[in-house]
Amino acid sequence: MPLSPFELEIFQNILSSIAEEMGMVLVRAGFSPNIKERRDLSCAIFQANGEMIAQAAHIPVHLGSMSFAVRAVLEEFELNEGDVLILNDPFKGGTHLPDITCISPVFLDHKLEFFVASRAHHADVGGITPGSMPLSTSIHEEGIIISPTKLYAKGKLNKPLFQNILSYTRDPEEREGDFRAQIGALKLGEKRLKAVVQKYSIEKVKEAGRELLNYSERIMRKVIREIPEGVYRFEDFLDDDGAGTEGIPIKVSITISGGEARVDFDGSSPKLKGCLNTPLSVTTAAVLYSFQCLAPSEMPLNSGPLRAIDIHAQKGSILNANYPSAVAGGNVETSQRIVDVVFGALSRAMPTKIQAGSSGSMSNVTFGGVNPRTGKGFAYYETIAGGMGGRFGKNGVSGVHTHMTNTLNTPIEAIERELPIMVDTYTLRKGSGADGKYKGGDGIVRSYKFLTKAIISLITERRRYAPYGILGGKPGKKGKNILIRNKKSREIPPKATFEVKKGDVLRIETPGGGGWGKR
Repeated sequence: MPLSPFELEIFQNILSSIAEEMGMVLVRAGFSPNIKERRDLSCAIFQANGEMIAQAAHIPVHLGSMSFAVRAVLEEFELNEGDVLILNDPFKGGTHLPDITCISPVFLDHKLEFFVASRAHHADVGGITPGSMPLSTSIHEEGIIISPTKLYAKGKLNKPLFQNILSYTRDPEEREGDFRAQIGALKLGEKRLKAVVQKYSIEKVKEAGRELLNYSERIMRKVIREIPEGVYRFEDFLDDDGAGTEGIPIKVSITISGGEARVDFDGSSPKLKGCLNTPLSVTTAAVLYSFQCLAPSEMPLNSGPLRAIDIHAQKGSILNANYPSAVAGGNVETSQRIVDVVFGALSRAMPTKIQAGSSGSMSNVTFGGVNPRTGKGFAYYETIAGGMGGRFGKNGVSGVHTHMTNTLNTPIEAIERELPIMVDTYTLRKGSGADGKYKGGDGIVRSYKFLTKAIISLITERRRYAPYGILGGKPGKKGKNILIRNKKSREIPPKATFEVKKGDVLRIETPGGGGWGKR
């Protein structure tokens, strides 16, 4: 007997609340500011075939791509109770190397029925620069590559594997703490799922999973049918890849027909020498997110909507990269531009539903060195918020993380407590949001004063190409990266690795959002 609408809503809330609780365990048990404060993590529940049936409202780039990781595990392993699998390989279900996924199969009566998974951005996994976000030209420069493998087999930890992973990082104690937090989140998810099955029966819970996927698919098809049929195109550019290539095109052609969308990225850049390539999992996540934004808030967040969306990105291109392409920045920056071009194309069909270009960059800052207080190595990574684009009826929000990031801004107190730096300035960048009938939101100014020498890596965007306006709205103000030494300032390129001395100040000015409509 099919589930009633009331039962479907109950199970949607039960399953999503399990994923939310898993995330809270990870936050509370995590060691690093990146997990505890920024919450750069995601948790989700999957059917036995790898389709995601529930997620928490965590990081879009993680969640839309995690099914690739679960399917990679299914293809390669015979699974047993007590197994925990680990991976970060972008070409086998991952995104970029700092995002490490832990997956547990959930057995009921000795039969595989579900998976629970947690993905967390680890502040350092090795590589040529602290923070593992280098201006790389090969994935081998970015850190340890973990192909899908069993971290625990039938409940027993693979200690040599675990120690090998920790040996690559500049802060093994912090990494071990974050890993154990991820494992704790999985154990909680498995425990809660088994309790739900005991209460309602395995048949009922599996049926709920199938129906939630079907329900989300139906909603997405309805959303797509409300878009006028036709072909809509848009093109935007990435500033550079950090290895000599500038003005990198990302093109999309979206065909709307019969309640389905074909999203074709033909004409986008071929594979780059630098680090802005992205695996298909990230491209898929960005497209899924873009269409989810058009759906009503009551639509369950799962893999169902992808059944109505056909995504094409040429194999070996920037958006469907092959091994050993460098991908450190693709997950964080190229994903943002994918959203920009998808929204730009859809704005041609339904401008009142689409916002102007948001900051378009996560403005990634990584740095590391030796902490003089402890004598130990440190590595830190964060993204910085910017301005949201104006939208029909409302101005854009200022100082907010948009689109493929959904993290928090790290509090000043947390950074200064953990690291040998002072946050010299932290304020809105007044006037950076664009003019229009509905204005773009302002970006942020964030300055770090270093109390010891350190190596800095910046992967930023929208320093050369501004966030676009819609229907005559003005473009948002471009971002800036500035190094201040002995009271003298010099501008730093969008992608850069450099050393700072004690007393140097790094000032990041993030882009503002584009405006919507003429005044």
